Amino acid sequence: MHVGLSVFFQNRREGQSDAEVYDRELALADQAEPLGFDSVWAAEHHFTDYHMCPSVTQLLTWVAARTERVRLGSMVVVLPWHDPVRVAEEFAVLDQMSGGRAILGIGRGLGRVEFEGFRKQMAESRPRFVEYARALVEGLETGFVESQGEYYRQPRAAIRPKPGKSFRGRTYASAVSPESARIMAELGVGIMIIAQKPWDRCLAELEEYRAVYRQVNRSEAPKPLLVSFAAVHESEQAAQEMYERYIVEYCRSTLEHYEFANAGLAEIPGYEYYGKLAGRIAKHGPDDFARFLASLQVWGTPAQVTEQMVEHQRMLGSDGVIGVFSYGGMPADVAKANVQLFAEQVLPRLHSI
Repeated sequence: MHVGLSVFFQNRREGQSDAEVYDRELALADQAEPLGFDSVWAAEHHFTDYHMCPSVTQLLTWVAARTERVRLGSMVVVLPWHDPVRVAEEFAVLDQMSGGRAILGIGRGLGRVEFEGFRKQMAESRPRFVEYARALVEGLETGFVESQGEYYRQPRAAIRPKPGKSFRGRTYASAVSPESARIMAELGVGIMIIAQKPWDRCLAELEEYRAVYRQVNRSEAPKPLLVSFAAVHESEQAAQEMYERYIVEYCRSTLEHYEFANAGLAEIPGYEYYGKLAGRIAKHGPDDFARFLASLQVWGTPAQVTEQMVEHQRMLGSDGVIGVFSYGGMPADVAKANVQLFAEQVLPRLHSI
């Protein structure tokens, strides 16, 4: 099984500077290759303490220069905030400088504060994502970006340096909707699962995508990747305390950042699901929902975490997992111990699958 490590630049501790967060997360990224992880990942976010990595390719370029083997993934670049030409150029450069180690993850975004900060319309995010994704993915294959869509009109422009090799098989989209599933299938894009829905709904949407992929390509879809926030400790009780203190706190921050309790999201095209979610949160309370999100992650002793990750891999038919080990105000020493114990006792077992 492929196992990656994602850094997560969250600043949720009172009195902690952003510089301290960067010191901690860059130190974790530096340890990924020596500890035996297969890849390093980062997500794109802006304007808040929820996550402070506004340029994923800039971070991955730093990692590339300090490593020889690990692959370099975005989870994700939010396409509606960018010009696809620039994204294509940045990934072509990253891939050239790293010797073909880049993995492209793309998404359409959900944080209202970020859309407003970029002066972008959330209501346009779904059709923009589809048009931008097509232009980007095809551009990385052909060496030219061009589009005559409703939302993205781009005359033929060359990508230089030319992409060194195909990105097929190493491009993933998060949260693919039924409306965009056919386009993603046509482009050969895989699925990245960042768990925020009940597993049965997640599986149902994954099967819908696989069915469309088979219909379009007459072959099976790429196996998905799963992102998991992990807390591992030799003591089951201590791991449970990490779950309560850090995983649940991270999930509360997710609830706040994405405004899952805001019923007004239902009025924005493409975000109707989250409006319905707000009704359930109003009925059961935000803490109940934060704990639901937390229940989708993994925690426990090394043996328990291994068992949970293996079960998730079996259930989803996934090709690998991306672990996040520092989040929710976790101190640097706890994060370091968390990732080291995982690398020593869980990683070898996952690699054996």
